[in-house]
Amino acid sequence: MVVSGPIRVVVAKPGLDGHDRGAKVIARALRDAGMEVIYTGLHQTPEQIVDTAIQEDADAIGLSILSGAHNTLFARVLELLRERDAADIKVFGGGIIPDEDIPPLKEQGVAEIFTPGATTSEVVDWIRTHVGPVAA
Repeated sequence: MVVSGPIRVVVAKPGLDGHDRGAKVIARALRDAGMEVIYTGLHQTPEQIVDTAIQEDADAIGLSILSGAHNTLFARVLELLRERDAADIKVFGGGIIPDEDIPPLKEQGVAEIFTPGATTSEVVDWIRTHVGPVAA
């Protein structure tokens, strides 16, 4: 994928988790770093998230998951992206995700997982390196 113009990132809160402070902090940091951010709000289904990413011509999807449903929700988003011929949209995430779950998620296609303690600059730098023009 060659990114021209600002990097476009959909930040989403899938499932029933109602805590969105971290997602909003990341969305603002990405915006402040010059990226275009589409924040979908709380309680989004994987279908809604993928629809938004495709409609908005997103370069990446950032999922914030604190509910423990990360294995199911990440897998469904990746599956839908493949079904919709949009697997070039990178998926990354953060939240409360046990260390032992990270390698299987990456094997499925999640590009990166940011756990508690990750800084906003780490997330911004990762996106610029793996999604932006440098990655192309």
